[in-house]
Amino acid sequence: MKALVTGGARSGKSGFAERLCMTRAPRACYIATAQAYDTEMKERIALHRFQRESAGYDWQTLEEAQALPELLLRLGGAPEARSAAQGSQPVSLHASRAPQPSPAPMVLVDCLTLWLSNVLLAAGEDGEAACRAAIDELAAAVERYPGPLVIVTNEVGDGIVPEYPLGRLYRDLGGIMNQRIARLCDEVFLVTAGIPIELKQLEYKL
Repeated sequence: MKALVTGGARSGKSGFAERLCMTRAPRACYIATAQAYDTEMKERIALHRFQRESAGYDWQTLEEAQALPELLLRLGGAPEARSAAQGSQPVSLHASRAPQPSPAPMVLVDCLTLWLSNVLLAAGEDGEAACRAAIDELAAAVERYPGPLVIVTNEVGDGIVPEYPLGRLYRDLGGIMNQRIARLCDEVFLVTAGIPIELKQLEYKL
């Protein structure tokens, strides 16, 4: 099961994505893509993490600002990488064969648009090419991930046209990214005013 959760700022999408994970797995790996550039952002990140981890659910938090595709591949393919999200498993010394890898963990990514902005700003003059390549890598990693996956993103094109070229490029890349990932997901939720709607059930197919 792969689900994309989208919506505007303060729409309730992150809270819904967390509750969705809680109903589908006893524990989950939370991949945070935000970077704390200032005191206010540090306080936001700390508060969000406290609220999440004090809710009584087994979250394992990982922070990854740019190498998100690589992290998904490691969590989905390497048992030693997955242990960070699942905890170590006891292995019998008398086992007749090598232990089988444990299933890939439930993963929540929050959020893709922050990840995209990190990649864009780090790339400098080659921002568009770097982001398009990174989106390709992300799509491949999402498609290959063998476990349940919930991904949060933002609807970046619902507001006014950005005044500056970099803002317009970011908006365009965000729309391209969201469409790519939505096609790979079994469910796509739009959250508005805290109310989630599953879009693929309503999709009009030509």
